Amino acid sequence: MKFGIGQAVPRTEDARLLTGSGRYTDDVSLPGQSHAAFVRSPHAFAAIGAIDTAEALAMPGVLAVYTVADLDAENVGPIPCNSDLKQRDGSPYVRTPRPALARGFVRHVGDPVAMVVAETLDAARDAAELVMVDYDDRPSVTGTAEALEPGRPLVWDEAPNNLCFDWETGDEAAVEAALSKAARVVELEIVNNRVVANPMEGRACLAGVEADTGRLSIHVTSQGVHSLQKQFAELLNEPKSRIRVLTTDVGGGFGMKLFNYPEYVACLFAARRLGRAVKWAAERTEGFVSDDHGRDHVSKARLALDADGRFLGLRVDTVANLGAYLSNYGPFIPTDAGSAMLVGSYRTPAVYVRVKGVFTHTQPVDAYRGAGRPEAAYLLERLIDHAGRVTGLGPAEIRRRNFIPGSAMPYATPMGQVYDTGEFAQNLEDGLILADMAGLPARKAEARARGKRRGAGLSTYIEACSGGGPEQATVQVGGDGKVVLLIGTQTNGQGHETAYKQILADRLGVPPEDVEVVQGDTDRISFGAGTGGSRSVPVGGSALAESAAKVVKTAIPVAADLLETAEVDIEFAEGRFTVTGTDRSVSLKEVAAKAAAAGGGIAFSEQARWTPPASTFPNGCHIAEVEVDPDTGHVEVVRYSVVDDFGTVVNPMLVIGQVHGGIAQGLGQALQERVVFDPDSGQLLTGSFMDYQLPRAEDMPPIEVKLNCVPSTTNLLGMKGAGEAGAIGAPPAIVNALVDALSEYGVEHIDMPATPLAIWTAIQGAPSRAAAE
Repeated sequence: MKFGIGQAVPRTEDARLLTGSGRYTDDVSLPGQSHAAFVRSPHAFAAIGAIDTAEALAMPGVLAVYTVADLDAENVGPIPCNSDLKQRDGSPYVRTPRPALARGFVRHVGDPVAMVVAETLDAARDAAELVMVDYDDRPSVTGTAEALEPGRPLVWDEAPNNLCFDWETGDEAAVEAALSKAARVVELEIVNNRVVANPMEGRACLAGVEADTGRLSIHVTSQGVHSLQKQFAELLNEPKSRIRVLTTDVGGGFGMKLFNYPEYVACLFAARRLGRAVKWAAERTEGFVSDDHGRDHVSKARLALDADGRFLGLRVDTVANLGAYLSNYGPFIPTDAGSAMLVGSYRTPAVYVRVKGVFTHTQPVDAYRGAGRPEAAYLLERLIDHAGRVTGLGPAEIRRRNFIPGSAMPYATPMGQVYDTGEFAQNLEDGLILADMAGLPARKAEARARGKRRGAGLSTYIEACSGGGPEQATVQVGGDGKVVLLIGTQTNGQGHETAYKQILADRLGVPPEDVEVVQGDTDRISFGAGTGGSRSVPVGGSALAESAAKVVKTAIPVAADLLETAEVDIEFAEGRFTVTGTDRSVSLKEVAAKAAAAGGGIAFSEQARWTPPASTFPNGCHIAEVEVDPDTGHVEVVRYSVVDDFGTVVNPMLVIGQVHGGIAQGLGQALQERVVFDPDSGQLLTGSFMDYQLPRAEDMPPIEVKLNCVPSTTNLLGMKGAGEAGAIGAPPAIVNALVDALSEYGVEHIDMPATPLAIWTAIQGAPSRAAAE
């Protein structure tokens, strides 16, 4: 089948998106809409005194200026944190409120204090500059590890020493025993730098009141409408049925658009109060100071090895920056989301992880592409690479000795995961061949002759994704044979429309042009868990496959009637119902026409909700090769090789595109991206693309991808999820390659981002600099 599962077909949505026919949130307009602008704190920490709105209200076109007092008057609640985390001693973590507009204090630069609504955007922005806020500036703390130091300013009085939680998992006693009896203990301190998601489309919303029903509605760029609908209803004290949430096309999310934000709540409040639509869209600089950030961990890791280099135990102590407020899933990311994957693809008998979550005077931190798993993989793969060097085994051999063999599957890890499939050693060996590691010495010599230093680094990864709650799909077949799919996931640019059409082509034999995919509307779709954790196609696709199977089952009696035979004699394949052992058949379109004639315009409508029994475990091997100019610190990634196991692949072209995009983001974190706050004032110093560098096309190397796919056993399609893998494998592979290139100088570690200045500084301070030159 030319458009079925496994075919590398171009995305069907691209023609629409590339010709300007996409419909993003800011493209949506409603009659009589007004515009919002927010007054944001210029301070990292300050008490709020009087707020003078008189001059702003007097401006032409201004409809209202709101503060938290207005929201409190209507009992608008704070944005919730959805984590049920328990601390080491079993007590709850410190929950702090996150109001839509600041109450009493501002706690980070960009914290929204007031909202101006006006007839035009220019009028709203001009009036926002006239809102006078009396601030009493206070000392702030922005550093992750520093937040716990005695005497540092407190973000919340309820959290002494800025500690939100002290959490643990694993077997501490077993790990300490392993460390005490080890032939060698390898230690490393790791910084996982804070990053900004920076999707092409910034955050935006358009809240309104339906003229015919009086219901609230909101168009919002998101990764799923149903969780937002539930939150909006609770915060605004409205029944869910009285709030409609819609998401159209989305220009990238990367986790950051999963969450509820103050601006969305404030715009809904204003629309309800004014009885008219209110629109807001973030400018890029506004996004830097108001979007949730990602990563930001400081970790110390200790690995116990026996005399043969086999792992005995691993201990990890992490301080995780949560920002000033707890985002929807903030505490979950450094704890349950990532810590379970610190086993990696290795047989490590005992693991213990302790995480301290801290408040700082910075933007909230939450999920960013991979959501905890990239942080875990980076720490583990840097640590193992370091162990390979100090033991003399080398990066490949130390991994070979410790891989979980394919024969051990299913494999129960000491952290509670059960890996169902995986051929980790094969991925490594194939990766070494793909990267031509045998030819590396010659390439190193050639680079050295040109005054450069070349190095190669590898990382293996495994992640847990495509698990969690259920997803729902409804397949409707019209009398004309056309199919409508209603599904609760939300495309953010990954190619859902194409993948879902391929599954329908495989299951129902319908051509892609006869399929409409509907996402992002709480009125048309009754349930959905949204997009995140590489779950959409593995979980949503499984629900879709079940719905399609129900359609076939429902259609068989109609086909049997048309063919004048018994139902048990009907077979279905590639869109046709056939009498077994004959050439007599009818198409699904013909069957639908008969069914619709008997019962209306829709011939068949079947719904399925599918819950994954367990996570899937994508895995693979990344190998990066870099070249460093020691005189300037400039680094170039010159080649990149990947072997990935994604289980069943619906569309190799989509999957490889996801891998490329993930590698680009991983390269950005490894070499370029870092959020920097002034330690004294708490000001964001990297608040625009003048100061915050994203990868450009010229920064990207040629990438070779090989797929070693072992089908998963935990979903109907055998898929494993592919959306986050590139961002998981790339940072450790690139930093390991840098360390290899700089090893002759005696450099054993370099933190991300390894900018030219950081690399040059490491070389200048290296113990073997003179010998290397």
